[in-house]
Amino acid sequence: MRSAALERLARQVRRRAEGQPCDVCGAPVPDEHRHVLDLGRRELMCACRACAVLFDRDAAGGDHLRLVPQRRQRLEPVPTADLGVPVGLAFFTIQSDGAVVAHYPSPAGAAEWEVDPHIWQEVVDRHAQLGTMAREVEALLVNTARGQREHWIVPVEDCFRLIAVVRREWSGLSGGSTVWPAIEQFFAALAEDGRSCDG
Repeated sequence: MRSAALERLARQVRRRAEGQPCDVCGAPVPDEHRHVLDLGRRELMCACRACAVLFDRDAAGGDHLRLVPQRRQRLEPVPTADLGVPVGLAFFTIQSDGAVVAHYPSPAGAAEWEVDPHIWQEVVDRHAQLGTMAREVEALLVNTARGQREHWIVPVEDCFRLIAVVRREWSGLSGGSTVWPAIEQFFAALAEDGRSCDG
């Protein structure tokens, strides 16, 4: 998923107008609703309950639409140094063709690079949960910045929210005084959501 597509998705996640219709069928959607990813346009689409149920079946959307899962699973620390991560805040997605792309949020959006497939497989061999990630719509989210040890499997929309947080809060060369507290708040909320998913 390329940077321009990530930017479009981040903008869509930020846009929460009341009474927004389902992007699939036009029916009203509640404030709390699911999303599907249009793989062709690389866009998140709001889905009403009926459409979410429809696309919950693996083959329902074919190669075009894919339901974004709701799983938020905290992992034991995953060694990411070998994956070429130059910063402590990054996420990894598996593309439809099996390629793994790493992204890291920045004040200009998301930078990205392709991960060596052999090194990724070595990491998966040591952390079997990564082998269960849904292609395109789930991500390995890592935060090892400033002494943190956060490793999660999350819906890809959470990563786009994080991109939006970084862009909104970043100032100056080092990020300023608000970006890191905002990132910490993001991960605290993620932990809450993860507990409710587990419960």
